[in-house]
Amino acid sequence: MIPDQPGPATPSAADKFDDENYPGYTMGRAADMLGTTQGFLRSLDEAGLITPQRSAGGHRRYSRHQLRLAARARELVDKGTPIDAACRIITLEDQLHEARRRNTELHVGD
Repeated sequence: MIPDQPGPATPSAADKFDDENYPGYTMGRAADMLGTTQGFLRSLDEAGLITPQRSAGGHRRYSRHQLRLAARARELVDKGTPIDAACRIITLEDQLHEARRRNTELHVGD
């Protein structure tokens, strides 16, 4: 007899809370958390900084990672940086952070 094979691993609901890319926040909740308007979040989508996922009903859903990017955008815009420039700065900062993380991973075993 062949023993039962475990099925494909599916993340539990608790695992989703730890996933920074899980789209767990509605637009209204995200705007409240950031202290901004829903229009500001839509403008970040239009500028290409964040692309929220959509619920089955078509509503925007944001991840924690996207909320961090939006908070940084708000910081820059509040200091007078035009939104397009703020989005470009944040994109470059995010790419630099990822490159540094990957570089560290590659050199851990050296």
